[in-house]
Amino acid sequence: MGVNAAVLAIDAGNSKTDVAFVGDDGSVLVSSRGPGFQPPKVGVEAALDVLGATVGEALAKAHAHGAAIDGVEHVSACLANADLPVEERELTAALHAREWGRTTEVRNDTFAILRAGVDEPRGVAVVCGAGINCVGMLPDGRTARFPAIGRISGDWGGGSGLAEEALWFAARAEDGRGEPTALARALPAHFGLGSMYALIEALHLEHIPPARRHELTPVLFATAAEGDPVARSLVHRLAEEVVAMSTVALARLDLLDEEAPVLLGGSVLAAQHPELDERIGKLLAAKAPKAVIGVVTAPPVLGAALLGLDHIGASPQAGARLRAHYG
Repeated sequence: MGVNAAVLAIDAGNSKTDVAFVGDDGSVLVSSRGPGFQPPKVGVEAALDVLGATVGEALAKAHAHGAAIDGVEHVSACLANADLPVEERELTAALHAREWGRTTEVRNDTFAILRAGVDEPRGVAVVCGAGINCVGMLPDGRTARFPAIGRISGDWGGGSGLAEEALWFAARAEDGRGEPTALARALPAHFGLGSMYALIEALHLEHIPPARRHELTPVLFATAAEGDPVARSLVHRLAEEVVAMSTVALARLDLLDEEAPVLLGGSVLAAQHPELDERIGKLLAAKAPKAVIGVVTAPPVLGAALLGLDHIGASPQAGARLRAHYG
């Protein structure tokens, strides 16, 4: 027997994709996980084909359990690499052409993390994983956002950026151009090497794969926790960036002087490094004293699904049931 889904929720990051078919009562009918969404590398249509395979896997799973999905009211897709509104519009059109649902909306994946962490679509989220981004939203549909595409859009921070900064300071410390820092020993030691020169050579010749550079970010935080001034200065600068982005977003939504959630997400912020958290709390209290800091641990696909339920006007009970499903 077939059933209709109210929402097809998609959270597609660079490394993985989660999809869930959700009923209008907030029940999760079926879900699946697949590879990441990377249109810059493979092109939009090929990237959507990868999404389609994950959606197809979920449909096959539902059929196998005797609950085939006959139709979908709304597709709510929160996608990595949908950084600008024009990209969201283009991806909305391309995704809608796949005819997975009657209506379709694409948002940047940071909105999924924000919505997953709040009971209503109101507040600000800062996400720091490989990169850094911040979005805000209100129940009336207004949003605040940044391009968040790297240095050309004024960004600083993120796990990749922190690793590069740590390498820069450590290299200069070893050869005498910069001030001493324990990073000059800690970074190469992580890979079993005895000097920054050896690490530079290994990275340059790709004896250490480029993808492993992100491993240096936890080393930076550990070195800062041991009191190294250079490492601590980088942690403090990240705190300043988080607070700068969040307070600008709060101001744009007229929430700067109101009680409003400021949610932290992504691998770097979700790790809850004590010095970083303390610094964020102190700086934010000075600029937005009524802001309430929280850490998002719920899966982002929950946020995509809640945005979908918002779109179709589902009841608060549906949202509560969906949230309970994801624990």
